[in-house]
Amino acid sequence: MKFVAKPIIVVLGGDETGQELLVEALRVLDGSVTGIDVDFEHYDLSLENRRATKNTVVLEAASAMKRTGLGLKAATITPETKGDVGSPNAIVRKAIDGKVILRVGRPLPGVTPVAGITHPIAVVRMAVGDAYEAKEWREGAGDYEVAFRTERIERSVCRAVAEYAFFYAERHDAKVFGGPKYTVSPVYEGMLKEEMDAAAARHPGVTYDPQLIDSTYALLISGLTQPVVIPSLNRDGDCLSDLVMQLYGTIAAAESTLLAFDDSFQPNVVMAEAPHGTAPRLFGKNVANPMAMLLASAAVLSYAKVDGASEAAQAISASVLACVNEGICTADLGGKTTTSGFTDAVIAKVRQQLKPPVKAS
Repeated sequence: MKFVAKPIIVVLGGDETGQELLVEALRVLDGSVTGIDVDFEHYDLSLENRRATKNTVVLEAASAMKRTGLGLKAATITPETKGDVGSPNAIVRKAIDGKVILRVGRPLPGVTPVAGITHPIAVVRMAVGDAYEAKEWREGAGDYEVAFRTERIERSVCRAVAEYAFFYAERHDAKVFGGPKYTVSPVYEGMLKEEMDAAAARHPGVTYDPQLIDSTYALLISGLTQPVVIPSLNRDGDCLSDLVMQLYGTIAAAESTLLAFDDSFQPNVVMAEAPHGTAPRLFGKNVANPMAMLLASAAVLSYAKVDGASEAAQAISASVLACVNEGICTADLGGKTTTSGFTDAVIAKVRQQLKPPVKAS
């Protein structure tokens, strides 16, 4: 990431509750709360505007993130109709050369996790390729109809996933755990396993416990005795990360971070968002859980290369969890707090944490 006098966060607007929760995140990132002077560059990625611009706005937002290095995205609607504008996430990932998606499930104060899990679980997933960009077709008819799919992964993406998994494990005293089904697919899925083994050799201080993907699922709900980091293929990671979020009580309690890297595997573009969708049934009711978007704001701020940004990001994350610990939470976690009320409480705690100490006279 470039060192800059004043960070610029590219803001990618969205749909329904996605946009509502983005507004809450921007309230927390305001300089009057964090003490960090940040500029925001806005792009409207609502379904209506993506259709009106034929996805030009998505490419413009991606180009802006490559320039600034930082992005914060709202949840958006992906239409199911073939030939429509498709997924803006897929377009952004390709445009910024994003290779890794990081999602971290964490224990929540006052929330009992499944299987007594008390340690964080980080899923480091391929951001591109695999089943999501496969060519599909069918041949034949009736009982003889056959469906085909061609999938593709790249060595450079496998290496980025493996390297970042070990890097993250080093920073968080975790073990690298799990992996693909390389015994069944030694050529395709085996490529990721090869890069995991190579990364393990480069990071001998990290505990390495490779498992097949089916064993990984089973062992996750058998109880973990330390934090783990799971490198995964794109589709495996998509399924895993949703499961991991729910193990801790709600999918709305953790951020999702897309990372692009330079040649030395240092992040040069970071885009954070909530991992959940637009929740149309909650739209306009001020009841959606803003935790994931607030944590996403902390995640992107943590990469801003200015004094105080790391401390402010930590204050936001700590304040979110402190509120839950005090019973200040939305209905999905058993509370009665509104969306905006939760954000108000977080802002108050952030200001208190970042308040400069009073000097003795």
